[in-house]
Amino acid sequence: MLTDAELLVLLRDPESDRAERKASTADMKKIRRAVCAFANDLPNHGLAGVVFVGVNDNGSCAGLEIKDELLQKLAQVRSNGDVLPIPSIAVSKRTLDGCEVAVIQVEPASAPPVRFSGRIWVRVGPTTQEAGDDDERVLRERARAGNQPFDRRPALGATLECLDIDYFSGEYLPSALAGDVLRRNDRTVEQRLASLRFLAGDEPTHGSLIVFGKEPRDFIPGAYLQFLRVEGTALGDPIKDHKELAGPLHRIVRQLDELLELNVATALDIAGGTREQVSPDYPVAALQQLVRNALIHRNYETSNAPVRLSWFSDRVEILSPGGLYGQMTEDNFGSGTTDYRNPSIAEALANLGYVQRFGYGIPTAKRLLQENGNPPPEFEFQAAAVLAVVRPR
Repeated sequence: MLTDAELLVLLRDPESDRAERKASTADMKKIRRAVCAFANDLPNHGLAGVVFVGVNDNGSCAGLEIKDELLQKLAQVRSNGDVLPIPSIAVSKRTLDGCEVAVIQVEPASAPPVRFSGRIWVRVGPTTQEAGDDDERVLRERARAGNQPFDRRPALGATLECLDIDYFSGEYLPSALAGDVLRRNDRTVEQRLASLRFLAGDEPTHGSLIVFGKEPRDFIPGAYLQFLRVEGTALGDPIKDHKELAGPLHRIVRQLDELLELNVATALDIAGGTREQVSPDYPVAALQQLVRNALIHRNYETSNAPVRLSWFSDRVEILSPGGLYGQMTEDNFGSGTTDYRNPSIAEALANLGYVQRFGYGIPTAKRLLQENGNPPPEFEFQAAAVLAVVRPR
């Protein structure tokens, strides 16, 4: 975190391209644009940018009361899913020159360009502007120099022929970019793939193969989901149904939703000659959250095992290859804290509408289970896997 002295220097400099001043949170769109621009760090300072909330444009104190609710609202800039890839920010309350302010500290992104609502924003002097083509090229070149996660690295031997370009152009692009941006960009497919971090040099990334590759398992053997329906409580009991959901991730998620609907049992309460539907044994939406979380956070790089969904007569188990990652611990798991082993995959599922808010999948599943009358989910953390166990209502 920047010190108060460092923040004061930024606050007092009206020409700084590292500081934005806002009197209030009345226009959250402008605050998100500024966060996006600081994350892109077009001037390449390699230093955090800061949004001061509670300060007028001229640097005078706006007299805004900084409450916890306001800080929480600002922190949601990270989790709302409209600034992608997810920016690294810290939100705090400070008193500077006797003025109470909220400070959003934004770290430069390791894999620009970052977009807000499908547009790239950058800082030009003390202003936030939409990036031009040359700005975007600079940001992409900078990203290639960084130490990239597995889903942003090139898949050796892969070519554009390995990708479903029709799906990328017809379905994914309209979900990832603002309509007017897409219409005015007369670009090749290669340029569009590179702009969205799906191309590294001339080769598709592992992430592009996982999300919309024709045969992802040709390059990533564990890129599928195994479903088992067991008539009993142990893996050795008779198997009622067994499926492998393979292909691009968008298809796996869609097929999974259908499979969950088919397997959830909804009871009927017959009283007084009427048939009244009551709560299901498992809420489908909770299971969706848990399995999507497993698909996003699993280890695709060194594990050839699939995500496994085992449906027993007394529980549902979801096994995700790969232990906890980054800043995640057993203590903060499911608290809203999040880190991403596969940021491109997380971004893609958010763009496609399968993730509404980052860091809220587990809390949402817990809430839905409680509302349906199920016990809380149980989690077992192993060195090479995370197991979620859900029991019926």
